[in-house]
Amino acid sequence: MTFLAFFIFSLALIQLIVALINLLFIQQPKSSVCNFNGLVSILIPARNEENNIANMLHDIQNQDYQNIEIIVFNDLSTDKTEAIVTQIAKNDKRIKLLNSDGLPQGWLGKNYACHSLSQIAKGEFLLFLDADVRIKKGIISNTVAMAKNLNIGLISIFPKQKMESVGEYLTVPSMNFILLTLLPLALVFKSKFSSIAAANGQFMLFSKAKYFETLPHKKFRNNKVEDIEIARYFKQINIPIVCMLGDYTIECRMYNGFNEAVKGFSKNVVYFFGNSFLVAILFWTVTTLGFIVVLSELSALVFIAYLFIILVTRIIISFISKQNIVLNLLFMLAQQFALGLIICKAIIYKFNKQQKWKGRSI
Repeated sequence: MTFLAFFIFSLALIQLIVALINLLFIQQPKSSVCNFNGLVSILIPARNEENNIANMLHDIQNQDYQNIEIIVFNDLSTDKTEAIVTQIAKNDKRIKLLNSDGLPQGWLGKNYACHSLSQIAKGEFLLFLDADVRIKKGIISNTVAMAKNLNIGLISIFPKQKMESVGEYLTVPSMNFILLTLLPLALVFKSKFSSIAAANGQFMLFSKAKYFETLPHKKFRNNKVEDIEIARYFKQINIPIVCMLGDYTIECRMYNGFNEAVKGFSKNVVYFFGNSFLVAILFWTVTTLGFIVVLSELSALVFIAYLFIILVTRIIISFISKQNIVLNLLFMLAQQFALGLIICKAIIYKFNKQQKWKGRSI
């Protein structure tokens, strides 16, 4: 067995082991007795979210945990976001609208929005939610109970991803494939290593005390993957964090179609690989073209075992991500080439520094 073939086979085996760990020790929101009844601040940064914001607010209103305040930061929206929030707030005094007075130099939009929201929040817990997330009953009370009972500084959730087009099926599953074959989520809470950390800005529940002790959005004001950096920073200073996969109580349709997904994921894909383009390219090359080396260098039996490992890994990741297993298997090769395109886009944006999101340079 040549060294390269051994390396490729070993990586596939490691990915399977990590996937099995995530399956056996799955981290998901669980029903918990919530003895806490203090105020929870739900903070929503919103820029041109007229298609999502009403659903988000209604979902929050229908939660079983009702001692809440809801603050929406209108980030210079040019659509009907402000009008929609204002209308809903007329019938619910817990809803407040905070309009941006402009983006200060040195800040990214979402980071400034989150920091601004935190400055007027009154709750003992601060829950940052993206406007395109959908939540069902129990998610707030369960995560607050977990944070209170275990004295956790940050709980973050990767929602179940809704996909409604072929382009989304070609792109979105790759993120969970990378995450869940390289990072055992159970170790995010248990391990002391800052490298074993992850978070998702779509759902981040902070202890207010720990948030104001660190002011994380201000600290990472100009970082486009502030969620991951905050998670690593909290680990470095020994603030306990938990990162979970969403269940039926939380879901999100991140992108509408192939082009939007490629552009969106190119913002942060390299951070899954320690912010190393070299590691990202190596991972893509091995996981996409590695079968050629295994087929040419190793026996037919080992090659069959290699293919079996790859397929089982994909099935496990699809299952725990609550994604369509059959479609992920059918699109597996296409997903790998789409991932390659995402990495190429990230490299291009890195060097020409012309990446934009929602009309702003990032």
